[in-house]
Amino acid sequence: MSSPAQAPSGDQRSQIERRTIAKISWRLLPLVIVSYFVAYINRTNVGIAALTMNRDLGLSASVFGWGAGIFFFGYFLLSWGLVSAATAFAAGPTSFVVLRFLLGAAEAGFFPGIILYFTYWYPASYRARVIALFYMAAPLANAVSAAVSGVILKLDGLMGIAGWKWIFIVEAIPAIVLAFAVLGWMTDRPAAAAWLAGDEKQWLEEKLAAERAAIAKKGRLSLWRALTDSRTLVLVVIYFTLTVSSYGIVFFLPQIVKQFGFTNTKTSLLTALPYVVGTLGMVLLGYSSDRRKERRWHLIGAALAAAGGLLCVGLFSNPYWAMAGMALATVGLWGSRPVFWPLPSAFLLGSSAAGAIGLINGVGNLGGAAGPYVVGLIRDATGSFTGALYFLAGSSLLAAAITFIFVRFDNVVPEDRIDFLKTK
Repeated sequence: MSSPAQAPSGDQRSQIERRTIAKISWRLLPLVIVSYFVAYINRTNVGIAALTMNRDLGLSASVFGWGAGIFFFGYFLLSWGLVSAATAFAAGPTSFVVLRFLLGAAEAGFFPGIILYFTYWYPASYRARVIALFYMAAPLANAVSAAVSGVILKLDGLMGIAGWKWIFIVEAIPAIVLAFAVLGWMTDRPAAAAWLAGDEKQWLEEKLAAERAAIAKKGRLSLWRALTDSRTLVLVVIYFTLTVSSYGIVFFLPQIVKQFGFTNTKTSLLTALPYVVGTLGMVLLGYSSDRRKERRWHLIGAALAAAGGLLCVGLFSNPYWAMAGMALATVGLWGSRPVFWPLPSAFLLGSSAAGAIGLINGVGNLGGAAGPYVVGLIRDATGSFTGALYFLAGSSLLAAAITFIFVRFDNVVPEDRIDFLKTK
């Protein structure tokens, strides 16, 4: 009769953990990051295209802001490659707005689906850094898109096609190709991962099960309760205010830089620089948050950095000081994401987590419609972006204030446990 298998020692479990997380990360993250990178380029390349597109289509700043932001109404309502390419055929304000709406609808499920997907593969103590690595695709995409789109814009007149149209056509091709790669490479759950060894699957499933049990012990919420829970609603408001600031600046930054008198090519290069700095800051914030098992102050600090940076962009007339302010703002705006998105899974499970994440992302991203539209309105009304930048700084400051007032943490246990004031 054989003796029962001996449980692995602490050192052995630590080795299994490192090996498992490394395998998962090398298998899943590269494709996920590249996919979001391409998605974000298709979402925001309209900012560089606007340098010549607005004139050709007769778009005022407010109409451009509305068209750029209406993406998020489609996103809220739940192929994007084909739709992005179709934007090249916009013939005026109406077709531009409709195509941006459809692009949002096409991309709607990707981001919240990935955030939920990470909860199936990564224990809570890894999620901020993993989301940081995933989300670094956003500022990098802004940087690459700004630089590459500036070059593509020079194709103006090739085959009788305007340069801004070439931007949408060329940059849509990777998204179409990646659709097939995702279907063939991504694994749904750890149980179906033939590329994980038996002890690796066991460690991961036991770890995730223990975390789910700890959350369920505090009370498992139904889908409806999760959607109406005050904690979920607070997260919706925080994410909305951050998104107002993020997309209010993303879509208009090339035009803000252009006002300093630079050429289109130099404008695109200068626009790219703050996002490179923002990428580094975002990854560092994610690692710091995981290492310290702390979210609240990291989120407050990121929101304050965003507010301070945007305020500097509005205050300084020197373009290089303004770009320094934008770099600080980018660190805050994108650095807030990896410390924000572990929060829903700290008190929600299963379908309730999926529904709440979808609600937070969907409604919160309507800030991506409000931000650019208000910026455009202020620009048309005042002839300057200064007031709009103060508005965006105020939105980030509001996010910090709401987090400070309503969110607190219990750091006694190693898991991410979150409570909100006035919820009991």
